[in-house]
Amino acid sequence: MSLLKVENISYSVTVKEESKKQFDILKNVSFEVEVGEILGICGESGGGKSTLAKVIAGLIKPDNGKITLNSKLANRKSSPIHILFQNHGEVLNPLRNIKNIIDEALVISGINKIDLKTERETVLSSVGFPKELYGRRGIELSGGEQQRAALARLLAVNPVLLILDEPFSAQDVESQLNLVKLFKQMNKEFNLTMICISHDLKILRNLVNRIIVLKDGKIVESGFIKEVFNNPKKDYTKFLLLAEALDLTYEELKDSSRT
Repeated sequence: MSLLKVENISYSVTVKEESKKQFDILKNVSFEVEVGEILGICGESGGGKSTLAKVIAGLIKPDNGKITLNSKLANRKSSPIHILFQNHGEVLNPLRNIKNIIDEALVISGINKIDLKTERETVLSSVGFPKELYGRRGIELSGGEQQRAALARLLAVNPVLLILDEPFSAQDVESQLNLVKLFKQMNKEFNLTMICISHDLKILRNLVNRIIVLKDGKIVESGFIKEVFNNPKKDYTKFLLLAEALDLTYEELKDSSRT
């Protein structure tokens, strides 16, 4: 069953400093997201990935196109689509304690105050957040603890779609693997549909069901991740996979090919 349909989305910005020059960030992007799947979006920095995430979540309005969410699944008190940003401060108030942050989110989602303690523990334990840290403020937590608390805050409002914007950046290998395990668990336990935006192809191989390759605001290739990565059709996808194999960025690979 389709959860989300993205149709011909375009988005541009005008830079006044350059004589009002227009830059096209997204160009007629179309795809669907199925209920319960984890969809990956990859590509180099500046390709439009994060902008697309903000358009889907309704944080910015596209110039053209339409986004349709399955009406049977979107009828709830809180917003049905949420984003976990790279900067957890976008979700987590650093000066409030975690217990109060989660309780507030649960009340917004319609949980009865009598059930708050049980629901709070369910949500926080599902993301592996230590019980002894419930009373800590966001500013008192490590980066990994902040990320888990932010995830719990998003889960507490019971979204139908969670967008992960570069969740693995600035993480060591062990932390990345733990996050992959956590996201898969959340997907299975809550039947939570996810879109994961990342430039790290190694991580996406182990996490997502399908992949969209985005370049300069356009989809250049898409499909089941094993099919796309094992038998890429487009040169750009081949370049990304070669860069991964050589442990280079796409820009470094382009620069080396010119010499």
